[in-house]
Order: sequence, then C-alpha cells, then structure tokens
Amino acid sequence: MASESIRLDGALVGKARIIGNALSRSPAKQIEHWAKIGRMMEDNAIKYLIANPLLGQQKKGDLVYLRVFKFKMVKQLTLLGYSYVDGDVILELLSIGSHENFYRDMKKN
Repeated sequence: MASESIRLDGALVGKARIIGNALSRSPAKQIEHWAKIGRMMEDNAIKYLIANPLLGQQKKGDLVYLRVFKFKMVKQLTLLGYSYVDGDVILELLSIGSHENFYRDMKKN
C-alpha cells in the first residue's frame, strides 16, 4: 500500500495519540480508523438516498436544481447536495460537507 505524508491539525493528532494508546493503536492507525468510519457513514447516507431520492429538501431560486440531505456524522451536521430528475434513478452527487459556506459554495459552481 502506498503512503503519503500530509499535514494534520496538532489537536487531532493529540486526540488520536490518547485514544489510540487506550485501544492499542498508533496515532496513524487511529486516524485511519476514524477515516474508515467517516467513509462508511458517507456511503450509508448515499445508499439511503438512492433508495429514497426525495428525502433531500428541494431548494429554491438560484439553487432550484439542488436537493440537500442533512445527516449527523460524528456529532457534526453534514449536508449532502445532489440533483435528482423525477422518474430517473440517477443521483448526481454535487457536494458534501459541513453547513458552513455550503450554499455559498454551491452558488459558485
């Protein structure tokens, strides 16, 4: 498996060190574990939308093409923006992230 160096917030690494130590994991392995959990949560939200595409709230005005599904991911409200054409089973994932600047960034696209 290839590896790559990335910069992480010191507080995150500190928490990973404490929790990882309690669970017999290195800080890197603890962060990998958290990343896997996050990926599974995102995957589950997407699978849920595929089965129920009208769950997301239809936006108005400049964002009329957008539906937004809100869900909690590790105690943080996460928004998943997508488009859905009635009758088609095609979801186009447009954005996923926290509420901060979500709609402003969508208007830029």
